[in-house]
Amino acid sequence: MNESAQWFRSIVSGERRGLRPALWRSALWWARIPYGIGVWVRNRLFDLGWKRSHRVDVVVVSIGNLTLGGTGKTPCVEFVAGFYRDHGLIAPIVSRGYGASGGLNDEALVLEENIGVPHFQDADRVKMANIAIEETEADVIVLDDGFQHRRLARNLDIVLIDASEPWGYGYLFPRGMLREGVGELRRAGMIVLTRCDHVLPETLDEIRQRVRRYTANVPLLSTVHRPLNLQSTDGRTESVTTLQGKKVAGFCGIGNPASFRRTLTDLGAEVIEFRSFPDHHAYQREDVDELRRWASTLPADAWVLTTQKDFVKLRIADLSDRPLWALRIGMAFLDGQDVFEQCLLNVVNA
Repeated sequence: MNESAQWFRSIVSGERRGLRPALWRSALWWARIPYGIGVWVRNRLFDLGWKRSHRVDVVVVSIGNLTLGGTGKTPCVEFVAGFYRDHGLIAPIVSRGYGASGGLNDEALVLEENIGVPHFQDADRVKMANIAIEETEADVIVLDDGFQHRRLARNLDIVLIDASEPWGYGYLFPRGMLREGVGELRRAGMIVLTRCDHVLPETLDEIRQRVRRYTANVPLLSTVHRPLNLQSTDGRTESVTTLQGKKVAGFCGIGNPASFRRTLTDLGAEVIEFRSFPDHHAYQREDVDELRRWASTLPADAWVLTTQKDFVKLRIADLSDRPLWALRIGMAFLDGQDVFEQCLLNVVNA
């Protein structure tokens, strides 16, 4: 995480104490008011039909969230697109392409590698959806990070809530990390709690109770991000159990770097070093040089790991003659997988 992003998160989370951070939080509290008014007005204009949602010729399934930062959308998008593919349907993915520079962004590269589904990226997702339909003869469009993108009408809104930080520190941006108010969950057709293994059962119950204030009747499901395997650039794989008791140095450029570090620890690794970059970080030569210098200082028996999202951008086999491994993550249901899959089928058969 770069210094400005780290500073911002430390302020809004309340991690930094003292007079100056308190003054910043006060200023950001006031700044959230015009932002919140703008978001509320925009949503009401769409609700009233004064702002138009554009329908395309096939079913659109959106996967999104309420907060800035990572809630685990990529494994969910992979699950949904793969599910439709396995049922003989053509289901290209459409996204904004945040963080892309002259090609697909990290999320699209991961999805392309894991499931081979066509991915179309542009800020104008209505245009991209129509292009995807024309070029692939799509049966369904999977809209990545689409909950706030109301210009493209959707048949199903799946909203993800990260159980480890569900409410964006309790405030709208910029005082917190909420993109819009929690009450907007009423638009959701299905809600999926992610990283449920990162919190206590009583915390999960509290999250469910709050969600139910706004969505009494939609499916509310629980998932975890399950490590699948370790991958190298030459196609080798290793079991995640290999990390048990090993010294590990990790780095990543994702929305929730703490979740990656927690996953490494949960696998029994001893995390001796950890570095984070901004979400969707575009690695430059100087970044790689610095990572190589860093790796050269590690103990001889240390493993160097990153996320698959970072790995597909780096595409380097090693750092200072140390093999670089990527940890592949998948979404696994704790409950309600049959409900989730039936909803996906119902929406295309309606």
